[in-house]
Amino acid sequence: MSNPKAPAETAETPSIDARLVRKLADILKDTGLSEIEVEHVGLKIRVARELTVAPTAYFAAPAPVAAPIAAPAPVAAPAAEAAAAPAPAAVRGDAVKSPMVGTAYLSPQPGADAFIKVGDTVSAGQTLLIVEAMKTMNPIAAPKAGKIVEILVADAQPVEFGEPLVVIE
Repeated sequence: MSNPKAPAETAETPSIDARLVRKLADILKDTGLSEIEVEHVGLKIRVARELTVAPTAYFAAPAPVAAPIAAPAPVAAPAAEAAAAPAPAAVRGDAVKSPMVGTAYLSPQPGADAFIKVGDTVSAGQTLLIVEAMKTMNPIAAPKAGKIVEILVADAQPVEFGEPLVVIE
């Protein structure tokens, strides 16, 4: 019953502001939400995006496979290397963590030079790498100026939310 009234109400309400719709779409992109709805003075706007993440979800599973490959190296000297490995990363700098689930890319496009290399000096806000999520390329910026101590991900590697990507000293 409310649907037949909708066209009459729409004709009486103010026109839709394209800037507002774009701003809502930007909020979706920045927060990773799939939809947002706003109602004000009889005007109701709903912005949603289709989620087609199935291929990305399948790629997330191989990430733990990297741990067993790294595990045989500490087996040779388990106590010495296992204790020594985490300490330098914590002492040497701050980890930049992934703000989302996706695929990390170290360069802006295939075949191009990487954004950063170990030993590079970066400024705050400089792009370190990109994380592709839901077919959107999201630049990951340096939170502070410093020197790149470690790059903890490989190109085109799936990453999880909160996973350390780069260490800046």
